[in-house]
Amino acid sequence: MVRVPDISTWTLIFLVLAAFSAGWIDAVVGGGGLLQLPAMLLGLPNASPAQILSTNKISSLFGTATSAVTFGVKVRPDKRTVIPLAILAGLGSAAGALVATQIPMSWFKPIVLVLLLGVAIYTAMKPTLGARTALRFDGREHYLAACGVGVVIGFYDGAVGPGTGSFLIFALVGLLGYNFLQASAKAKIANVATNLGAIGIFALHGAPLWQLGLIMGAANMVGGLLGARTAVARGSKFVRVVFLVVVSGLILRLGYDVFFS
Repeated sequence: MVRVPDISTWTLIFLVLAAFSAGWIDAVVGGGGLLQLPAMLLGLPNASPAQILSTNKISSLFGTATSAVTFGVKVRPDKRTVIPLAILAGLGSAAGALVATQIPMSWFKPIVLVLLLGVAIYTAMKPTLGARTALRFDGREHYLAACGVGVVIGFYDGAVGPGTGSFLIFALVGLLGYNFLQASAKAKIANVATNLGAIGIFALHGAPLWQLGLIMGAANMVGGLLGARTAVARGSKFVRVVFLVVVSGLILRLGYDVFFS
């Protein structure tokens, strides 16, 4: 098992900076895992997919919990929607984590690369996504759609992981019709549940690198707090540009690993 003493100081600094940046991005537009997870793939080449995913979840939990509390206080999302969404997302993530323990590394990087490309293209093509709320379903259909989103994206988060926050926001905006702010609030709360569900399963398999996860978690939390302030001061348009630049760089780096190494 890879532990903090087994990696170089520069690798640790790189991973801490990645966690900080991921927390900053995730607090505003979601998708911090698109930065943090590929960074871990690069920094920990000898770790298994389960070790990387579980340690990424520990780190992300700090930032998502901080954001969830902030959104819960300021936005006050509808409890009748967000509670079943979070519960089903957590259960789906636990099921996905069971699958993740069987994923070989040779599959993992190509999966992440394809997802990075998909999210980058979608983000670039939808600059006005979630400008206002226009719910597409009423009553039971609305809650069933929310539960469906929770199960599917929760399973994805447990099995693969990167971009879960963004995918939750996209689904809540595109499928259910929430505005960006309401979708972000619900996504953060659901993301806490998916992280907890996956961590529980991974811990039973002895996968998490706890020391590294806690160190990166502290950086992720600080990044999340600063990211919220940046969103207020500069607006989501600025963060969206930074997000696309960072993801594009990671696509190039992971693409090189997949096709040329």
